[in-house]
Amino acid sequence: MLTRVVEGPRRVVREIRAAAPLLRELAAPTTVRGPWLAAALHAAPAPVPRVRHRAVVVEAHRQGRPAGLALLSSRVEVRRGRPVTVFRLLGDPGPAGPPGVAPRRLPVADPDVAVHLADGVADLLATTRGRWQLHLTGLPLGDPVLAALGARLGTGAVFQTSRSRSLVDSLDTVGPVLRSTRPADLERWLPTFLDHRPAGARRADLRALARVHAAAGSLEHAVVLDGGRPRAGLLTVLDGASRRPWWGFGQPGGAATAPGQPWVALAASGRGRQSSS
Repeated sequence: MLTRVVEGPRRVVREIRAAAPLLRELAAPTTVRGPWLAAALHAAPAPVPRVRHRAVVVEAHRQGRPAGLALLSSRVEVRRGRPVTVFRLLGDPGPAGPPGVAPRRLPVADPDVAVHLADGVADLLATTRGRWQLHLTGLPLGDPVLAALGARLGTGAVFQTSRSRSLVDSLDTVGPVLRSTRPADLERWLPTFLDHRPAGARRADLRALARVHAAAGSLEHAVVLDGGRPRAGLLTVLDGASRRPWWGFGQPGGAATAPGQPWVALAASGRGRQSSS
């Protein structure tokens, strides 16, 4: 197995595209697919410190398709008066996807690849200049790369598990529902949905994501009207055979929730290579 690190938005996008067959095989959620991650590469709150994007890639041979992929972003932040390079998974933080399903992935073809990918991430941390912190969040319970990475990092790695909440499509209990996947129909109601967007989400980011997925036929919008005006609404991502309610307003945006999948996070810190100065 070969492990390499590529850097820069364009090169990272190429690796995302090359990993599409692997992501399909693993039934990865929408938030790990190309359109969503491409938007994440350009979505960052202002003012923006310099963010570096990297892909740690494991492949069977050169010019082969990725067998494992870790998409990371990093930036230097000041913690307790000292500069620290903070690593996160690409898309975190960023536009929130459909709740209930772990939104991030470290896709691998098999357990052997998982070990190689964990080694690649650990080696990247070891070659980082100065202090570093690692925050990998929103991953599914039992992720093999996370387990291997935790073993590699040792006692400095801390795992945390939480259970998410998912939205439930209960619009039919509110009144007659208008449903459509047509992009032209979405434009009529999109401003109202954006007015009720999830807390902390940027309007421009969500608008772009909604339009991209609507154009691909993978976004359903549904509204209940009262006197011609929307009383309640819900956006749902059509993820293959799965329907994943994304966000809404009225009843589906509030009380209509259910337990989601457990998520796991890994936090670690350390010191990489020392400055030559």
